[in-house]
Amino acid sequence: MKVKVQRAVVLSILLTVAVCGQAFGLHRYVAPRHVRHASLRPGIQPGVRRSRARRVAWNPVFRPSHDSLLRQNLEIDRMDLPRIQNDEELEQLKASQDLVPIIAGKTLRFDPRLAPNRRYCRPWTRDFLGDISEAYYQEFHTSLQVNSAVRTVQVQKKLRRHNRNVAPETGETASSHLAGITVDLQRRGMTKAQVKWMEEYIMPLKDAGLVEPEEERHQWVFHVAVSGRYADWRESKMAVATSSEEASIPDTIAIPSADVSTGEPQQ
Repeated sequence: MKVKVQRAVVLSILLTVAVCGQAFGLHRYVAPRHVRHASLRPGIQPGVRRSRARRVAWNPVFRPSHDSLLRQNLEIDRMDLPRIQNDEELEQLKASQDLVPIIAGKTLRFDPRLAPNRRYCRPWTRDFLGDISEAYYQEFHTSLQVNSAVRTVQVQKKLRRHNRNVAPETGETASSHLAGITVDLQRRGMTKAQVKWMEEYIMPLKDAGLVEPEEERHQWVFHVAVSGRYADWRESKMAVATSSEEASIPDTIAIPSADVSTGEPQQ
């Protein structure tokens, strides 16, 4: 009897151990993964987030707008200028000198990607380019870059396929490049002082209704549409300057007479 009891106790102990072993088997120990936190990296203090790439603040004086595009097209309509459809019309306007070549020099250069047959604009737009580039050179001893000038409708359509921010080729907000009155001047790479100078130079002309400027964000250029009134304004300004110069020159210049006996000029 005593042996039976001992066997029963042993069996119960073995069953208990077997059941507990299976239970422990359901909960395997998983070693924690050692993840290297950014705050523990050398040179980075704990609790301090790494800043993302800095965004350059963009707060232009001449912000692009729907109203600006409307004004540019109203000026084109006021002057009764055509929107140039294709290269054939472009060449006709060159031949009639309604479009004139932009001349590069020490004060003005071209983006090499600008096709030679599109380095043209209206005569008064070229006058504006000559004036602003000369003044810019006198101030900074470097040249302005022309990125774009006259375009055709065909060219504008191609640009729109690759960049939806480009103005349309038709309608009341069509690109003013199509009439040849507009140029894009490189803004990228300018210092803050140079950008400020450009804005301060253009602002009085805008206030006088002689230009309609925009500072484009995606292309980083000064987009400037020049009114036909610029030619008259420039001519009158030059006439005033000439009159002022003439007024500053005496009508007669006193030449000291020579003493006959000595040949020395009399004082």
